[in-house]
Amino acid sequence: MDDKPNPEALNENSEHLFSFGVIADIQYADLEDGFNFQGTRRRYYRHSLLHLQGAIEDWNNESSTPCCVLQLGDIIDGYNAQYNASEKSLEVVMDTFKKLKVPVHHTWGNHEFYNFRREYLTHSKLNTKFLEDQIEHHPETMPSEDYYAYHFVPFPKFRFILLDAYDLSVLGMDQSSPKYEQCMKILKEHNPNTELNSPQGLSEPQFVQFNGGFSQEQLNWLNEVLTFSDTNQEKVVIVSHLPIYPDASDSVCLAWNYRDALAVIWSHKCVVCFFAGHTHDGGYSEDPFGVYHVNLEGVIETAPDSQAFGTVHVYPDKMLLKGRGRVPDRIMNYKKEAGSDGSRL
Repeated sequence: MDDKPNPEALNENSEHLFSFGVIADIQYADLEDGFNFQGTRRRYYRHSLLHLQGAIEDWNNESSTPCCVLQLGDIIDGYNAQYNASEKSLEVVMDTFKKLKVPVHHTWGNHEFYNFRREYLTHSKLNTKFLEDQIEHHPETMPSEDYYAYHFVPFPKFRFILLDAYDLSVLGMDQSSPKYEQCMKILKEHNPNTELNSPQGLSEPQFVQFNGGFSQEQLNWLNEVLTFSDTNQEKVVIVSHLPIYPDASDSVCLAWNYRDALAVIWSHKCVVCFFAGHTHDGGYSEDPFGVYHVNLEGVIETAPDSQAFGTVHVYPDKMLLKGRGRVPDRIMNYKKEAGSDGSRL
């Protein structure tokens, strides 16, 4: 369902529980406008900061203040590295985020790794793992330090999970490490092109250098958290820079092993939706298991007279994405519980 939310559809049983903000691909740089790699789309490097300021003003002034904001990755552009401006640009954007009255959870995308090594990010303000929830007596739900992922509870019976889509990647890694060698081997096995950012001729075009994937260790951890949420009747929102569902994304933008991530999610009943960025175009689809895949339109390719962010309003029976500018409104009804015979009630 991607109808426009209708206020009349909210009956008396639809008590507003909480809300949260979403924004993706800010990619700020103190540069004149440019274009994407194909030269087909304008990128508004400086204006992206004004879009972020507008989003923050909106969130701060909403009648029901969001409990948090999910920043879906690519906070500054890779061009900053060429101009030795990575730290300065990050500081400018983080200073802007300080005006937000609520916590922001940062996801890491390819542009973070064009600018910084993973070790730097781990010790930076982009590491918001300190906001995680720790479940007593369930050590299996604690993420490893080997990847950047965590979960938190914004409201009782709702759990949000941030995934590290560059856990398997050749970006931002120590090139002498075994993990780098392993990831380069995976990439070259699927991509024989000299230019590893090119999907030309690939049967699986997601195997390019600007994408990455999820280690088995991280997927096992995700499975444990979702098992806990199933057992405790929690509703789950998953966040990643890279999308994982082909019908909601350009195939060249998917996580390397998106099928493995889907297999874990589809083996559980608790997941409501999966938010991602990366595509800049946006995308939306409900999969066969009733999980909604929302790829948010990127701020970086949003014209100065528009906007690109949203607020998700959460109700006992649904989530409503109220988009701004080129982000459409969406209704995401929770799936019905399956009956004992396996049928949907």
